[in-house]
Amino acid sequence: MDEQRTVAERIGSSVSTPSRLREFQRLAILSTLMAFAAISTDLYLPAIPNMSASLGASQSTLEWTVSGYLIGFSLGQLFWGPISDRFGRRMPIAIGIVIFIIGSAGCALATDGWQLIGWRIIQALGACASVVLSRAIVRDLYGRDRAARVLSTLITVMAIAPLAGPSLGAQILVFGSWQVIFWVLVVIGMATLAGLFTLPESLASDNRNHEPLTKALAAYGSLLRNRKLVGYAGTAGFFFSGTFAYIASSAFAFIDFYGLSPERYALLFAVGIVGLMISNQINARLVTRLGSDRMLLIGAIGAAITGLVVAVVTFTGLGGVWGLAISTWLFIGMNGFIVANSISGALADFPHRAGTVSALLGAIQYGSGIGGSAAVGLFANGTPAPMGCMFAVAGLGCLLSVLWMSSTGDHEVGPSTSKNGS
Repeated sequence: MDEQRTVAERIGSSVSTPSRLREFQRLAILSTLMAFAAISTDLYLPAIPNMSASLGASQSTLEWTVSGYLIGFSLGQLFWGPISDRFGRRMPIAIGIVIFIIGSAGCALATDGWQLIGWRIIQALGACASVVLSRAIVRDLYGRDRAARVLSTLITVMAIAPLAGPSLGAQILVFGSWQVIFWVLVVIGMATLAGLFTLPESLASDNRNHEPLTKALAAYGSLLRNRKLVGYAGTAGFFFSGTFAYIASSAFAFIDFYGLSPERYALLFAVGIVGLMISNQINARLVTRLGSDRMLLIGAIGAAITGLVVAVVTFTGLGGVWGLAISTWLFIGMNGFIVANSISGALADFPHRAGTVSALLGAIQYGSGIGGSAAVGLFANGTPAPMGCMFAVAGLGCLLSVLWMSSTGDHEVGPSTSKNGS
């Protein structure tokens, strides 16, 4: 049992339990770190028309500010993971936040569309350090099922960002120019940097990976040969492909195809995120009782069923706009059972490579998201059907990944035990 405990749990008997205030502060900072991606993406979306006129850039050019950000965010994680496993979590996050601040300031000072795209990539390279390494910090501090519970709580809090981001961005535009939005991101970065140094370093020097960075980067190849890890990554990756397909094409489906106003579409989108928050809280309550892998299987089955339902609805028009809205809500709601449990499961077996594994997971997730959003664009035919097909593929892919991983025979599917450190 002792061999299975995390570093934090091994020393738990000799260190007093953090106060509620201290725990709240830790979760607040980790939530902010995890929300960097959503904050950076959603806050400026209402300003895109203004930016197009101000910079003399076409709408299609400015769409690359989203794609370029996702590419930089996905690839940048592969760098930060091994760095953190060798040098600890806090300093790489601090460096990443500084890069994020520089990128945000560059966006505010950009004078044409391509400059803005370049600065957005730099912004993403910094922001991804906060997201990927905050998950590694959770792995450092908590056992497997407890980590899944904490991640569910963090995801619930960070889901507020895509809800509030566009509204806050629109309010900023009432009082200032689009550049002010990026200066606000600079201020958010500075405040987060100050808060970061109230957190202790979570990775003790004795538990760091001291091999050369070139060898650590080469470890990605060996990790991809681990069946369980690939299964966890595949489950999350397929789900992200469906999620990003929804982000990319839901506006067309609801506004152009079904004729909803942008305001009503925004409300439908918000309801889906609220469902995501609810499912994460359900997972947080049940995971230590049922086990993270069992909750993951439940989520994968749910994603497969709801993904097929979305496909049927988009091909037949069954239920009209409400049929599409409810079925997509149910699919997005499976986030609560898939994302946190796949991350905690993948990190559980690699305590000395938690940063590297978290980076690999993040790269696969966002890479799959890019693929899902590209696929619905490639097969666009004037109907929501391509989105429905992507949902079905994503849901079935989640379930097959879990079943393939579980066939290794040494996979935990039952309730939490002491080995999980919950």
